Amino acid sequence: MAEAQIGIIGGTGIYSESMLENVKKIDVSTPYGKPSSKIILGTYNGVKVAFIFRHGEKHTIPPHKVNYRANIAALEKLGVERIIGMAAVGSLKEDMRPGDIVIPDQFIDMTKMRSTTFYDGPKVVHVSLADPFCSEMRAAAMKVLKELKLRHHEEGTYICIDGPRFSSRAESNAWRMIKADVIGMTLVPEVTLAREKEICYLTIATVTDYDCWKEGAVSAEEVIKAMHKSTENVKKVLERLVAKFPKERECACASALKGAEL
Repeated sequence: MAEAQIGIIGGTGIYSESMLENVKKIDVSTPYGKPSSKIILGTYNGVKVAFIFRHGEKHTIPPHKVNYRANIAALEKLGVERIIGMAAVGSLKEDMRPGDIVIPDQFIDMTKMRSTTFYDGPKVVHVSLADPFCSEMRAAAMKVLKELKLRHHEEGTYICIDGPRFSSRAESNAWRMIKADVIGMTLVPEVTLAREKEICYLTIATVTDYDCWKEGAVSAEEVIKAMHKSTENVKKVLERLVAKFPKERECACASALKGAEL
């Protein structure tokens, strides 16, 4: 029997001791090393959940050093079939305001120094990422956001950079020119690795700032303050969302490896 049905990858702002019932912390070993943190197992609205601190429990792991493969492999080992990735993002569009929630439907990978696949050979696999986010999870998230009457966007292209620095003004304007909507540092390779494991993946992205194309320089302090403001809204979304997914998966994610191996 699976230890967990849903994986949540987030940070210290999202998880609190009161979030889960029947809590236990476990170490999970993987062929790719240790996950970012101990895995917190518990139930949330009757659903078995596994929580990982993406940047470590004390936020000591920068985005380009996160062991994404170990995190996804650990969740797979526990039986997780769906992952919700929490994200703080900068907005590249006027109408995506700080505090808004974005449910991306596409991404652009501008990372350069990350292990983005489980298939380094000799087995060669090419999964399709034409539609990278789970359609069933996206539909459930949009339903919850409407029920809660939270300001949100049902589509968006997330451009992922390595970090840990923020963009230059020239870069920020370039991302706008290629039609990206939000910018962050953690989506890739989480989303691609999940697809290789046939795990459904959804990002809930909270806008914290306008990057630097619109205003002055972005600061880490500004991002943290904005995230703290939005934390309660995100918790409300999670509280309803984990119980909204269909019991049986009928999405393409569940058969992503079919016909993908050479």
